Amino acid sequence: MASRKRRPFDAETFLESAGLGRKVVTYRRKQVVFSQGDPCDSIFYLQNGGIQLSVLSHAGKEAVIATLGPGDFFGESALAGRPVRLETATAVMPTTALVVPKRQMIRLLHSQQPLSARFIAHMLIRNARLEADLVDQLFNSSEKRLARTLLLLARYSNGEKPLRRLPKISQETLAEMVGTTRSRVNFFMNKFKKLGFIEYNGGLTINPSLLTVIVHD
Repeated sequence: MASRKRRPFDAETFLESAGLGRKVVTYRRKQVVFSQGDPCDSIFYLQNGGIQLSVLSHAGKEAVIATLGPGDFFGESALAGRPVRLETATAVMPTTALVVPKRQMIRLLHSQQPLSARFIAHMLIRNARLEADLVDQLFNSSEKRLARTLLLLARYSNGEKPLRRLPKISQETLAEMVGTTRSRVNFFMNKFKKLGFIEYNGGLTINPSLLTVIVHD
């Protein structure tokens, strides 16, 4: 008798049905989810939209350290026992997140092996992405950073099914995420469109061919 193929673990469905305590929260564009120095008491699972993580130095200089998309956890430093947030999380587009209290998340990670495995995989991927983000900012052109940001938002960098069509996102928001000017984003977006890498059809569609911008010098 042939063995039944095991379905992949769905973290979102599990968390939505994991009992009392968790809640779904919607954030508008540019709304702060939590600020640096806030109590570190919950974990977030990003369902839709995008989140930008940034830190502010004592001298008042801000640095973007990560951009996150659907399927990502954030605020996970709460599990390490930190009393306050070390970064600020801001929605870069209309965003929906599942909020799980720290104590409940700890219980779930100890009792639910599939969720624990999914979370560990997320942390490994997140660490690799942070390293790639640093390299991206140090060595890559704004054109490559824009291409990479679009591909990340469309989930082309992880094991999930790619989301070809993105929610509406402004060029101003993309400029903030990439670390460049709106005029540069506009120039490169028009270039990507002419080359068939992206399409505008009531939304923004990302084609896999956009990867060529990153892999080619």
